[in-house]
Amino acid sequence: MGHELKLVTLLLFLFLLSVPSAEAAIRYHNWEVRYEYKSPDCYQKLVITINGQTPGPTIEAQQGDTIVVELKNSLVTENVAIHWHGIHQGLTWGKDREVVSGFECDQRGTPWFDGVAGVTQCPIVPGDTFVYKFVVDRPGTYLYHAHYGLQRVNGLFGMIQVSLPPGVSEPYTYDDEKSIILTDWYHKSTFEQATGLLSIPFGWVGEPQSLLIQGKGSFNCSTPGIEAKLCNATNPECSPYVMTVVPGKTYKLRIGSLTSLEALSFEIEGHNMTVVEADGSNVEPFVVKNLFIYSGETYSVLIKANQAPTRNYWIVSKVVARNSTTPNGLAIFNYHPNNPTTSPPTVPPVGPAWNDVEPRLAQSQATKARQGYITPPPEKSDRVIVLLNTQNKINGYTRWSVNNVSFNLPNTPYLIAVKEKLHHVFNQSPPPNGYDHRHYDIFNPPTNPNATTSTSIYKLQFDSTVDIVIQNANALPANDSETHPWHLHGHDFWVMGYGKGKFNIHKDPKKYNLVDPILKNTVSVQPYGWTALRFRANNPGVWYFHCHIEYHLFLGMGVVFEEGVKKLGKLPPSIFGCGDAKVSP
Repeated sequence: MGHELKLVTLLLFLFLLSVPSAEAAIRYHNWEVRYEYKSPDCYQKLVITINGQTPGPTIEAQQGDTIVVELKNSLVTENVAIHWHGIHQGLTWGKDREVVSGFECDQRGTPWFDGVAGVTQCPIVPGDTFVYKFVVDRPGTYLYHAHYGLQRVNGLFGMIQVSLPPGVSEPYTYDDEKSIILTDWYHKSTFEQATGLLSIPFGWVGEPQSLLIQGKGSFNCSTPGIEAKLCNATNPECSPYVMTVVPGKTYKLRIGSLTSLEALSFEIEGHNMTVVEADGSNVEPFVVKNLFIYSGETYSVLIKANQAPTRNYWIVSKVVARNSTTPNGLAIFNYHPNNPTTSPPTVPPVGPAWNDVEPRLAQSQATKARQGYITPPPEKSDRVIVLLNTQNKINGYTRWSVNNVSFNLPNTPYLIAVKEKLHHVFNQSPPPNGYDHRHYDIFNPPTNPNATTSTSIYKLQFDSTVDIVIQNANALPANDSETHPWHLHGHDFWVMGYGKGKFNIHKDPKKYNLVDPILKNTVSVQPYGWTALRFRANNPGVWYFHCHIEYHLFLGMGVVFEEGVKKLGKLPPSIFGCGDAKVSP
């Protein structure tokens, strides 16, 4: 009798969960992805659009809503997949609940809709339509972008804005909100770029031609060698982006970066910004003049329109962390009722020095969880994995690697391979947990630059606490250690600490922030420095963890974590169809 009562209780519980709340809604989007000629910085090239737009349409939803995206691939000659960056695809019916009334539930989320070809799904082939369906379980600012080849470089990206339900307010006030996406922009096609990266000698992509603010930039059409018919400075597509504000009002500005290469400084001339959110988590407020933002990060800042309203002001994005030749991105902060097309009367701010690491590190260290919104991390971890960022050679080809292993995706997605026990499709040997930190010199090029490739993945004990320490080292050229933004799929992590030089596994963990660390999904690692993260492996699935610089990921700078896949129910047939991923009858 007790068993039957438990069963009835379970069925009733699951039925109630399946009934949307009064506030929850289904947000349906019908998208077509295709190539079109566009001139976002006045130079015409083929870009990937969603329904004719780049950036793509902004997804707006409330916490608890279900997002449905019916995606048609009209690229003709290319596969596609879209990742919903910052969306956990995980538990949607109760925090950390594994057992309901004595029964283990085998459905915790939608990991197959994370949108990574080769990891969570087979790619969407030309002409096919694929339906993504997932719940946005947390408020905040998130992103979406292509996760196949170099397609993100070509404009396939957009923003996700998740608001609180009605009657629930944020811990800060403002009059209105706006959003903005920052990107860098190349004129070479991704086919040319990929060919150079995969060639001997190595053909680096170089610095981008422009920085775009909300999809608009301004390339100098008088540049020698530029065909006049390809570049038109009067094209309205590349007119500066204008953000119009009302004098005296306070605005919440959601800012996301989806650069392919660059770290950026973002500034609004004459206006301070108060940082209040990072990657969907509430931040203990702090004021900045320049906001440093890395690829894959999102911030919300408060800006008060409190300057002289008789003129307009510059919005500026600038490359930092690289000695770049790319001109600053410019947009206009327009005070109503000024003419929005009128350029400010001043010279745009020059921004911080590209190689000044201290203010960037200071911002990272200042980003703490807001009082009243702190989720304390576990005091100890069950496992520590140290990831050394290196640039290497493999059979003469230049690659990016982790612990001297450059990552390759197999033809069969990992989620399917693990669930269906297809052990032959990827390397079953565990990848290294660290490197020879006692003898490795992080400040000079590697004495032995050669590395290996692998398809092996980290298998994490379900519900364990994992520490990841990312260590930066010198690349192949002397005096070159790059800034790497690392992004974890399927989770937020606590940022436990940052440091300069080589991580000391005995001393540095004693300095970790156990009081108010911020929860994020993307974090920077500064040159010749380290960053420590902690997360709970409590989201059944297979999850990518990688450098968010598109070219570094393309060349192997990433790892994959598997946790609790056996807890998942039957995988949907729509994600099958490549490699050995055959739909079971």
